[in-house]
Amino acid sequence: MTPRLASLPARVALAATSVLVATPALAHPGHEAASGFTEGFLHPLSGLDHVLAMVAVGLIAARIGGRARLLVPLAFVGMMVLGGGLGVAGIDLPFVEIGIALSVVVLGAALALRPALPVAAAMLLVGAFAVFHGHAHGAEMPETVSGLAYGAGFVGATALLHAVGLGLGLSAGRLARSLPALRVAGAGLAVAGLGLLTAAL
Repeated sequence: MTPRLASLPARVALAATSVLVATPALAHPGHEAASGFTEGFLHPLSGLDHVLAMVAVGLIAARIGGRARLLVPLAFVGMMVLGGGLGVAGIDLPFVEIGIALSVVVLGAALALRPALPVAAAMLLVGAFAVFHGHAHGAEMPETVSGLAYGAGFVGATALLHAVGLGLGLSAGRLARSLPALRVAGAGLAVAGLGLLTAAL
């Protein structure tokens, strides 16, 4: 592992935190921007399904290693933004809650059963589910806030959760050469996802 790649989770977390810390500067005169960023940042953190799926993305990226550490989270964020745009525009997407819950099941199972997915397959997998997460964020955006600030907020929170998953995954990889810890984590995520899926049905 190169020092540059090893520091990636820390740099992503620092960037997301820096954006959050800078939010008060938006308070005057653009209260809508400050409020929008805060609402957007808190939205992914307010649901266990979002938190688990986004951390799972970081874990999968860490397990694959190399360029996947950047490309897999970016695939999720990019497709999430697309889904968010659909939600804001009022374009209906069926089975959003089921898709979100199912993402936790599938991402957890992928980590538990076949942790070393090819990079392209992992990007496709996380990107497909990211659309559902993004749609939920966009559809639930308050009408009184800045859409751009709200979007920046949920992207920042997502990046932070990915960084948490990356950090945990890299730590597990260093501590356990056979990576049983990641498999156990994946199984736990899949079980938790099944509970969320049952509630969504």
